Amino acid sequence: MATLLFQYFKRVFDDYQVLVQVNPNDYTGIELIIHPDGKVEKTIMEFDEEIFEDLEVDEFKACSPLEFQLQLTKT
Repeated sequence: MATLLFQYFKRVFDDYQVLVQVNPNDYTGIELIIHPDGKVEKTIMEFDEEIFEDLEVDEFKACSPLEFQLQLTKT
C-alpha cells in the first residue's frame, strides 16, 4: 500500500493566487483560487500523470502544506 503524501504548489498572479494539492498516488487533488477580496474558491481535481511537468511549465512553485490548509479552512 502506497503512503499518502500530498504535494503542494502555489502561483501568485497579478490579483489572485492559485494553490494546488496533488496526491501523487492517484493524481487527484484540490485547487484553491484566492480572490483579491479574500474569497476562496475550491475545486476538486483529477489530474493526469503529467501534472508535475504541467505545474512546472506554468511556473508553480512548491509551497507549504500549512499555507494550503489555512486557505482550505476558508472554503
